[in-house]
Amino acid sequence: MYQEDSDPVDVTVVLRELRFRHDDGEWIVGCPDGGRVVAIPEVGMEALRLLAAGNGVRRTQRLVLGSTGRSVDVSAFVRGLADAGLVKRFGHEEFPGEAERVTLPRLRQRHVRWLLSPVVQATIMSVPLAGVGAVLLGYVQLPTWTDFLWSEYSTVNLLTQLGLAWVLIGLHELAHLGTARAAGVAGRVTLGTRLQFLVAQTEVSGIWLKGRRERLTVYLSGIALDACVAGLCLLALALGARSPLLAVVIVLQALAIAEQFMIFMRTDIYFLVQDLTGCRDLYGDAGRYLRHLVSRPAGNLSARALPALLPRERRIVMCYAVVAAAGTGVCLFLGTRYLTEVMWPLLGRSVLRLTETEERLLWWDSAATAVCLCGLHALWARTWWHRHQRRVRRTVSRLTGRRPLHS
Repeated sequence: MYQEDSDPVDVTVVLRELRFRHDDGEWIVGCPDGGRVVAIPEVGMEALRLLAAGNGVRRTQRLVLGSTGRSVDVSAFVRGLADAGLVKRFGHEEFPGEAERVTLPRLRQRHVRWLLSPVVQATIMSVPLAGVGAVLLGYVQLPTWTDFLWSEYSTVNLLTQLGLAWVLIGLHELAHLGTARAAGVAGRVTLGTRLQFLVAQTEVSGIWLKGRRERLTVYLSGIALDACVAGLCLLALALGARSPLLAVVIVLQALAIAEQFMIFMRTDIYFLVQDLTGCRDLYGDAGRYLRHLVSRPAGNLSARALPALLPRERRIVMCYAVVAAAGTGVCLFLGTRYLTEVMWPLLGRSVLRLTETEERLLWWDSAATAVCLCGLHALWARTWWHRHQRRVRRTVSRLTGRRPLHS
């Protein structure tokens, strides 16, 4: 709880080291060493400059009123900045900053600055184009789904796909991390969930403080590397390589790139669309709009669902909300069918073989399949709970009328 001093002396504020960027009538503000990034209006930026210059809360409020003619609750404004981790001290109240966990902390900007070179980026994109050219000229055929089943043992196929998939995912996230670090943004790689998918994700909120070229490069770097790897494999096949794993990699990369276009989730293309449309929180605003529609009487499409947005941004959010609702429904439907018609029968068959078969190789094959499937589902459940446990507890508390337990 934030408390102002009762002393008549004006309350002073000590801000952290901040960076700013002007964007479409607003200011993007954040710390260079990571943490949350916020968007504030021009009047808020005026108050921030006055506070940074050493003015107290009351004096800042008077100066802002005199220069802009607008009355601003500077105390509430500072509280909001403190919640975002941008304030070091408010009166006698100290706000120790939490050190952000950084992936590969020894990787410095000077080590990867070359990733932002247009020559390097053009070279990377030329590889998949060359691979597509080899396909069009008939030097190589595109792999198909059957290339996943390159071994007669299901466990070998499953473990190969899982192993290669996680290696490729790691490279994808490393591309995001490397280009963000080249732009001077820290970033860290974590596990997360998107609907029924277990995903790795790179958190680089500080990229909002950079220019558009750096932002778009970071957003698209993962897809660019996926396409480059697939292109290298196509060229290797065109030159006579015969490893079945090359085809597996190509199919996995094609699936990974296709998944990024599922913009109803927070994929790389979603962040690209959000940036190009000038929306601050496209996914969150669309969710609030949909919850508003569900809670209102049928047919009442009140614009009050998005009161803080400009008309243009409100229209974009409404259109995206339709895409998000439809895409989420279709994705959950297909995911449920895949779970009930493929995954559970496969797990049931493996467990049944463990109790019935006497062939040692078949027993180990079934055991490995069961362990992989159960392990993936357990990891998804643990990751989902770690992210959503507070929301679940608040919901249960509201339904039961009990106070939430804080861990």
